[in-house]
Amino acid sequence: MEGNLEIIKVENISYTYRSKYQTTQAIKNIACTFETGVMYSIIGKSGSGKSTFLSLLAGMDLPSSGRILIENSDMAKIDRDKYRMHQVSIVYQAFHLFPLLTVTENVMFPMELQKKNRKLARQKAEALLLSVGLSEKAFQKYPGMLSGGEQQRCAIARAMASEGQILLADEPTGNLDTENEKIIVALMKRLAHEEKKAVIIVTHNEKVACKSDVILKMQDGRLLEVEP
Repeated sequence: MEGNLEIIKVENISYTYRSKYQTTQAIKNIACTFETGVMYSIIGKSGSGKSTFLSLLAGMDLPSSGRILIENSDMAKIDRDKYRMHQVSIVYQAFHLFPLLTVTENVMFPMELQKKNRKLARQKAEALLLSVGLSEKAFQKYPGMLSGGEQQRCAIARAMASEGQILLADEPTGNLDTENEKIIVALMKRLAHEEKKAVIIVTHNEKVACKSDVILKMQDGRLLEVEP
């Protein structure tokens, strides 16, 4: 799309799980690209390979064949720990917030891993929490004291804290009611269009997918089509 930068290029990747009893090809010869400034949805039935594909984009494992290029660098040749710390953020359906840290401390966590100044990290965390619609009243609460929608907003603020240009989200609205679902989807879209991130959402919810700029359909490990 005009004015956006290609940040991920997937070159004919396949991925095979091997267990003691069987071999399963979860991803089959996928090729596509992802750009900054665009919100993508990957849809498909359970077992279609979409979450496996997302985990490969996150650098959790490498393809069995083919390549994933991140800003023209082969994922297999970069430091994937640094990639996950600085370039990519992940938002999960189950939030994955630290229960013994306050809301603010949860958002500060990735910045502290990056050795940022603690005072500046706190200031940025609070600004991010406000930007996702959480009030100052929430700052010193623990995650268990928040609603599901508030916890997901906190998780998104934490993902934003790393400043990476890639945001991956695995069923981010799966535990939310319709109203909070709309808020989270609007927030994701803002991150793509205003913050110029490549936002890639795995979802089985077609209402969520329809709000995306591009829809990728998966079936039996294959990418069927791309819908602008």
